[in-house]
Amino acid sequence: MTVTRFAPSPTGYMHIGNLRTALYSFLIAKHDGGKFILRIEDTDRERLVEGATDIIKSTLAVTGLHYDEGPDVGGEHGPYVQSERKEIYMEYAKKLVDMGAAYYCFCTKERLEKLHEDDAVGGYDRHCRNLSKEEVEKNLRAGIPFVIRQKMPLEGVTSYKDEVFGEISMNNSELQDQILMKADGYPTYNFCHVIDDHLMGVTHVVRGSEYLTSTPKYVLLYDAFGWERPVYVHLPLLMGKNADGSVSKLSKRHGAVSFQDLVKDGYLPEAITNYIALLGWCPKQSETEFFDLEGLKAAFTIDGVSKSPAVFDFEKLLWFNSEYIHKLTDSDFTERVTPFITSEIPESINREKMLALLKTRISTLSEINSKMAFFLSLPEYEKELFLNKKNKISDFEIVKTVLTEAKSVLSSVEYFDNDTLFASLMPIAEKLAIKTGTLMWCIRIAVSGMAATPGGATEIMEVIGKCESLARIDKALGMLA
Repeated sequence: MTVTRFAPSPTGYMHIGNLRTALYSFLIAKHDGGKFILRIEDTDRERLVEGATDIIKSTLAVTGLHYDEGPDVGGEHGPYVQSERKEIYMEYAKKLVDMGAAYYCFCTKERLEKLHEDDAVGGYDRHCRNLSKEEVEKNLRAGIPFVIRQKMPLEGVTSYKDEVFGEISMNNSELQDQILMKADGYPTYNFCHVIDDHLMGVTHVVRGSEYLTSTPKYVLLYDAFGWERPVYVHLPLLMGKNADGSVSKLSKRHGAVSFQDLVKDGYLPEAITNYIALLGWCPKQSETEFFDLEGLKAAFTIDGVSKSPAVFDFEKLLWFNSEYIHKLTDSDFTERVTPFITSEIPESINREKMLALLKTRISTLSEINSKMAFFLSLPEYEKELFLNKKNKISDFEIVKTVLTEAKSVLSSVEYFDNDTLFASLMPIAEKLAIKTGTLMWCIRIAVSGMAATPGGATEIMEVIGKCESLARIDKALGMLA
């Protein structure tokens, strides 16, 4: 059975890159009916951010990436927070020492800082690598602080196969004797994730391509213990577009790069998830770009993942989001957009009709206040807006005539719905020998004060009601007079 895991550090918001890793891990497992595990890697105690774990869990819940094992869910491999597994790592680190694959290092902080300043050896100089057993036991009895380092081979090559990038090799002479257990008794990421992945039965390790050159160190740990290596799936870099057209690694300067910020900006979680799925993966047997989570489970295969960096295009995401919004039912849209509405909507406004009109005219939910502003209050505009070459309106006399006739008709209309209004106003075009477009242009400018609007003249009047419609037409006639 395929078993994957998402193992984030709770050090802040959920970056888009982290969410993509979680999504791909989830899809790889679920495509084969496997298991998806959430594990919180909180051993970097200095960088922990309060509440970050809750953000991780809520993001997975909102996007539908439900884990089979993890915090709050449980499972046979718990606990699922690394700080709660502290004793496990020390046990395995000492096993490595006994096997000769790791060693105690008693170097002081001052010595290491001096070594770093001199930079003579390009890293740790393996000062404690060959201490005798007696020296080590003496130092331990004396209570001298220590770390445990991995004893890297000094010659040869370490290779492994990645499912995306193929065979990866590194000369062992380039590998540093990395720290496995820190002086505070906590493990480093480089060590604990290997132990946890093995103990939790993880078969596929999914992570960013920045770990490609670190993985030889990890496979050496698997080999030292005699464990089967997992399948490695390294994902392409995520890039962002710069102002000059170039691309660089995705960061905040490119715009919102956290899931929370995108949702706050009015993007739908399902649109974000769909778009992120395509950042480095291409479906093999589908002509559509639109996938719900069930569709992604069925379509996602590792051989569709690309080596090439993926560019996060905010314009493409915006288009995706607008398509998702437009496909919402009116009731679902109302429910989603209501939390974004900050303006007070008068009772005279037909709220349901207004939101239905706006649904297909916005790209993000956060646009709702600016898009509906003209319904709530007539914007200032110049009378020249009435003039329109396409509708053959070259002077204000025809506008005044149209609006005067419209006012007279509308005053006697009882039901201010779109169909009734349209049917009532149409005879004016025949009476004045003008086109319907000319008639409706004049009225729409008068009731909206805008050249481009969501909905036509009669739809706008249905939203704002009879009194406001007549008041706005009166204002236009006063301006034209």
